[in-house]
Amino acid sequence: MRINLEHPEVQKREERLNSISGFAGTARELCDKSNSGRLCDKKRSFSQCLGCSSGNAICQSIMIQDTVTINHAPLGCAGDFADFNFTNRVNRGFRNLEIKNCRAISTNLEEKDTIYGGGEKLRKTIELAYERYNPKAIFVTASCASGIIGDDIESITNEAEEKLGIPVAYISCEGFRSKLWTTGFDATFHGILRKVVKPPVKKQDDLINVINFWGSDIFTDLFKRLNLRPNYIVPFSTIEQLEKISEATATVQICPTLGTYLAAGLEQEYGVKEVKAPVPYGLKGTDNWFRELGKITGKEKEVEELIAKEKEKIAPKLKELREKLKGKRAYVTAGAAHGHSIIALLKELGLEVTGAGIFHHDPKYDCDGGARNKCCNGSTESLNHVVNTYGDVPNFHVCNKQAFELVNNLNRIKPDLLIARHGGVSVWGIKLGIPTLLVGDEQFGLGYQGIINYGEKILQILNTKEFSENIASHSLSPYSDWWLSQPANKFIGGK
Repeated sequence: MRINLEHPEVQKREERLNSISGFAGTARELCDKSNSGRLCDKKRSFSQCLGCSSGNAICQSIMIQDTVTINHAPLGCAGDFADFNFTNRVNRGFRNLEIKNCRAISTNLEEKDTIYGGGEKLRKTIELAYERYNPKAIFVTASCASGIIGDDIESITNEAEEKLGIPVAYISCEGFRSKLWTTGFDATFHGILRKVVKPPVKKQDDLINVINFWGSDIFTDLFKRLNLRPNYIVPFSTIEQLEKISEATATVQICPTLGTYLAAGLEQEYGVKEVKAPVPYGLKGTDNWFRELGKITGKEKEVEELIAKEKEKIAPKLKELREKLKGKRAYVTAGAAHGHSIIALLKELGLEVTGAGIFHHDPKYDCDGGARNKCCNGSTESLNHVVNTYGDVPNFHVCNKQAFELVNNLNRIKPDLLIARHGGVSVWGIKLGIPTLLVGDEQFGLGYQGIINYGEKILQILNTKEFSENIASHSLSPYSDWWLSQPANKFIGGK
């Protein structure tokens, strides 16, 4: 489906990708239903919590170096600012950048603004942001409150853009707009594509856009061996960099859940090829990813040399790790594509993946049977890749961070290890006495060396069993024995 950049508001994932947030079964069942068009979302009759698109939108805009993000919302919606600023300061160090704070402002909508409108307050906040920071661009994120009262943010930002002479982008990330909070990523990228990216002046054949969150830099060295250069986007980019991302020869993404909208938009509008392959986790996924990149850039020979050298380098250590980890049972909880990638990596290391709690599912990206590109034995999609390469995954749960469902599954399955992508869910493993690895840097497991990184870290975590059990012995569970005796999908509607 084409991306419509003429419209100021991004299309939500439920419509664009048929995304769902409720499923219980096996990974193969989910793939089969997705590939055959028989997949329907299963609504919950009880929900403990829910994510918000606004946070996902802001986490991308707020770390662009020479910009300001304005959250047109009540002050409570700015609660994430401190968390994002912590992430910003820590990860700027990883990129050898000067440590600076994010630049973000809340319009602080109050009760009277919900009656008389918040448009004038937004205008004044945009002027304040420009006078205080002299930014190269301003992003204005919406909220439930501004959406409900009907503030015309698009018109206000267009007026400000004409007055100030810089891009002022409306980001349509109202919390109620979509039940898939990942729509927030798309919203920020929609604004960047509409207001920031410019047509290419001169194509740069060696430049590769790398869409990622933050974290360490592993691609400069790897790409240098292919005579290529990584261009990390969007966090820590400048507006000048983002204006020129149309000049790249290809776009790769660390997490398709994050980056597919921007990558698809760049290919649609400017012909920047998207590398449509599973994320480079595990041997097979990394092989296919580099080969697809090599095919697009004309570096097939260099890629094969890199693959051979990297595999030879890690082979002895990989064999040792597989022997030590054989028979260990793991449970994974993470976002869609990243969760699938972790499963592939664990199976590569010889662990048994006894279940997964994946936050949502994008059928057209995760299980589309290779419709976007024909490689990887007919499938480029992340979950198809896992199932076809490594086999089925039981107890496969699409669960939008519902802690009560996660605790139920962990209590029943009792894995040796929990691997979690988000801190808010990792705590439950420790409370149940399960050694838990929280994944902070998404680059940690990438590529061939990433397999070794994960294996060594898992061995360390498994040695914390006594510590985890000690924590559990002093932890009280908020969940009743009745709930823990029920099936985890009890509140997920109809089969």
